[in-house]
Parts: sequence; C-alpha cells; structure tokens
Amino acid sequence: MDDFNFRGVIPAITTPFKDNFEIDHDYLREHVVWLAEHGIAGIVPVGSLGEGSSMSFDEKCAVFQSCVEALGTQTPVMATIASATTAEAVALVKRAADIGCQAAMVLPPYVYKGQWHETKAHISAAIEATDLPCMVYNNPTAYGTDILPKHIAELAGDHDNLLAVKESSGDARRFAAIREVTGDRLSLFAGLDDVVCEAVALGASGWIAGLVNALPRQTMDLFNFAAAGETERAFEIYRWFLPLLRLDTVPEFVQLIKLVQAEVGKGSEVVRPPRLPLPSDHHAAALNLIRERLSCMPASGEGQNAAA
Repeated sequence: MDDFNFRGVIPAITTPFKDNFEIDHDYLREHVVWLAEHGIAGIVPVGSLGEGSSMSFDEKCAVFQSCVEALGTQTPVMATIASATTAEAVALVKRAADIGCQAAMVLPPYVYKGQWHETKAHISAAIEATDLPCMVYNNPTAYGTDILPKHIAELAGDHDNLLAVKESSGDARRFAAIREVTGDRLSLFAGLDDVVCEAVALGASGWIAGLVNALPRQTMDLFNFAAAGETERAFEIYRWFLPLLRLDTVPEFVQLIKLVQAEVGKGSEVVRPPRLPLPSDHHAAALNLIRERLSCMPASGEGQNAAA
C-alpha cells in the first residue's frame, strides 16, 4: 500500500474544457502545477466538481495521466472512482493505479440508489480491487445514498486500505458521530466548503476543497489557521470567505466555481452539457457577489506554506 498523507487541503479540481467541450489537457497540467505551488496536500480529479459524470472511462484515465505527469512525485493524485456499474468502478481503480495515482476516492454508484447492502458491495468491490489507500465519499444530496457513521464503521472493519472519509452530508454532527464509532481509525475530511471550520473543530484533519481552484492562498490560510487552533484568525478569513464558499453547496456549483476561476484569471466558464452556462440574471448576481468579495480580500496569513 502506497503512503498517502490524508491531511491538509486537497482540491477537488475542475476540468478545463475548450469551446468544443474537449478536455484542455494543456491548461489542466498548468492548473494543477499552480495549485501545487500553494502547498496543497494532493489533488482529486474527475469528481463531481470535475464533471466526471459527463466523461467517458478513457477521458477520466486521460485526466489522471495528465495530472500524474504534471505533478510527478511533488503532489499525489487521488483518483475519483465513480461509475454507474461496479465492474467499471473496479476497472477504473485498477487503471488509476497503473497510471500512477497514489490513492482513490470511492463513491456510491451513479444513477442506482440502492439499499445499504448494495451500496456496500459496490464500494467494497472497488476498495478490494486495489492496494491503493482509499477514501470513501458520502454526499447524500448529490448521490441519493446516505452512508451513515455505522456504515462507515462496517467498511473500516472490512478493509485495511480504507483510511479516510469525505463527509458532505452538511450535518457537522456527523464528524463527531463518525469519530465515536471509528475512533482514530480513519482520517476525516470536510467535503463542503462552508463547513470546514466546524469540521476541523470536531476532529477533521483535511478538506476536499472547491473554491481552492480559484483562491488557493485564502483556502490554505483558512485551513492552516483552523488546524492550528488560531480560531480568531481563521474566523476572520471565514467571515470574508463564506459567501463564496457557499457557492460550493448549490446544484450550479460547477458553473459558479468556474465563474470565480474566470474572474481571477485561472480558467474559463465552459462546462460540458448537460450542464449549461448560468442564466443571465443568475450569472449577473453571482458575478456581483464575486467581485464584491474579491474587492475586500484579506491579506495572506503569516507563516503559511502557501505561495503568494
């Protein structure tokens, strides 16, 4: 089992598309290197924010390949394993390991919202198919399947290479509940941008972040201060950041985060159908919010590892 440090900020990266909706691998490589320069702990490609549900198997593998080639041994790549079928999830995690990904984030199956025994079988098959260290991802709003703390304890008991949980239910109490039934067995990660300080206070060691794609310095400062127990400094940034972080919690989060990226000159707004550009009134309101927040951006924290 490869070493993977399940701590710190790990961006769920967006996928850059050209105007014809092909993946822009040149910009993808540039983007992940830029993120790595800010001291992130790893990256997660082709997740929900990365529009993985709109990609073919081969496209996902090509994104993994570009990320691994761009980052080398500098920053590890955690492959998102999300498929409509168990067979494809198993094939994807095997291919990710062959490409050189250092970890895997395993999701419930797309489309079919099964009972727990079915969801467990799907997740277990993917974890058992690899020696990579794995994270399980719970997001009941997005996937219609709620992996409860007791379910996470079952998975942890069955799989030695399950080492972390990304918790995105939106209920901060889940972090304490997972810790109650698993002890220190698993690393806990905040999965929604607007719950990071609460998650850290309840024992989370990491953050799978979204707005980091546009604002890595502010993201790193927020997490580092929260993790160090510097509550006042963390909340100074959090109060400023929250209106933007909440963009990560709505159905149009991909369009909105890409809009922030475009506004700071780090990407384009292009999304792949079935996602479409924001309606003009929504776009204008979001852009006003983004520009207002950027106009009063706090200074970088002292002593942080993030690049300027």
